[in-house]
Amino acid sequence: MSQHRLIFGCGYLGERVARRWLAAGDLVTVVTRSAQRAAGFASDGLSPFVADVTQPDTLAGLPAADTVLYAVGFDRAAGPSVVETYAGGLSNVIAALKAEPERLIYASTTGVYGDAAGGWIDETTPTGPGREGARASLAAECVLTASPLAGRSVRLRLAGLYGPGRVPYLRALSDGEPIAAPAEGYLNLIHADDAAAVVVAAADGPQTPSLLCVSDGSPVVRREYYSEAARLVGGPPPQFTAPDPDSPRAARAAVNRRVRNTRLVAALGFSPVYPSYREGLLHALGSEPDVS
Repeated sequence: MSQHRLIFGCGYLGERVARRWLAAGDLVTVVTRSAQRAAGFASDGLSPFVADVTQPDTLAGLPAADTVLYAVGFDRAAGPSVVETYAGGLSNVIAALKAEPERLIYASTTGVYGDAAGGWIDETTPTGPGREGARASLAAECVLTASPLAGRSVRLRLAGLYGPGRVPYLRALSDGEPIAAPAEGYLNLIHADDAAAVVVAAADGPQTPSLLCVSDGSPVVRREYYSEAARLVGGPPPQFTAPDPDSPRAARAAVNRRVRNTRLVAALGFSPVYPSYREGLLHALGSEPDVS
C-alpha cells in the first residue's frame, strides 16, 4: 500500500531516499527553504513544502505522514547555528507534526563517538563527540529520545557518506599535491546509495532497533583509501601533510576508530551493494572522474 513520506533535508542522502520511495509508488513530500529547489522537486514528481526548520511559524500546515526523515544539513551561510539547525530544527518539526508518524528517522553521525585508538565501537559504546557538528547531532538525538515520538523513532548513526561527486581531494590526488591529513588512522564509510537503502529498510522494518550504526563494516586506513582514489584518477601515490591544528580536519583526524555494523546486518538483513571502498570508489569515480 502506498505510504506518505515526509523528508526534511533532501540533499545528498535525502534525495536518494526520495527517489527510492517515489519509485515504490509512495507520495513523497520534501521540505526545502528554497522556492527554486521546490520547483525542481515538483518537476521530478515530488511534493515540495517550502519552510525553514529553524522558523517554527513556517512549519504550520505540515502534512501528516507515515514516515518522517530528518536529514537536514548545516548551512553556515543561512545564519542559524549548527545546534539550532540540528537540535532546534528537529524540536520544531516534532512540535509542528499534527499527527504522529509511524516512524521518525534521524540521520545522525558516528561522529558522536570519541577516539577509540583504532579499536572497534558499536551502538553500546559511550558517546564522546569532540567536534561542534557531532555535539549538535548528539543534542538532536537527545531531543528525539526525550520527545513523545521516542518510541517510534530510529537514530541512524551514519559513517562517512561518499559516492559520485563526494570524494574529497580529487584535484590534489590528480595533481600529486599533498593531502592535509595523517596517512594512518581508519576511515569508516558508507556509500550514499547503501545508506539510502538502509533508511528505506529502517522505515518499514517491523523490528527496526531505535539505534543503528550505519557503515559498510569494512574500515580502511586513510592511506589505502586515497591510494586507490589516486589510482582511479590517474594520479601518483598520495602524499600526506599535517593539517592545520585548529582546523576541523585536524579534529576529525585526531579520532581513530572502527565502526561495527553487526546490529545493522542482523536487524535489517543489510547487504551493501558496495561492501568496501574498492567497489564504492570504482562506482563513484567511474572511468572519467570529475576532478574539477
